[in-house]
Amino acid sequence: VQLQASGGGLVQAGASLRLSCTTPGPTFNNNALGWFRQAPGQKREFVAAISWNSGDTIYSDSVKGRFTISRDNSKNTMYLQMNSLKPEDTALYSCATTTHLTKIEGWYYYWGQGTQVTVSS
Repeated sequence: VQLQASGGGLVQAGASLRLSCTTPGPTFNNNALGWFRQAPGQKREFVAAISWNSGDTIYSDSVKGRFTISRDNSKNTMYLQMNSLKPEDTALYSCATTTHLTKIEGWYYYWGQGTQVTVSS
């Protein structure tokens, strides 16, 4: 089982992108979902997460105010709207699921292959 991330690309600094993460089916609608990213040579880091009913969201300090996480359970899809992109946002973005809202990577599972975001200066 994998979650499928898409929507990455090459953009200039200041641009916007919207990533999507599709889950295999409605059984995941009861789970929290999260986004992580990994830059070359760096550890994977938490970006944002959303509770099963969109009632709660959490963000890393590096993206707070620029990125917005959302989900549409009718479409089995989570989104990450990324605005005011910076070169340091360049990374492979992956999504995964967890039983409760958390920033801790070890609690997440069903990782997908990710989608590459590259921001040029």
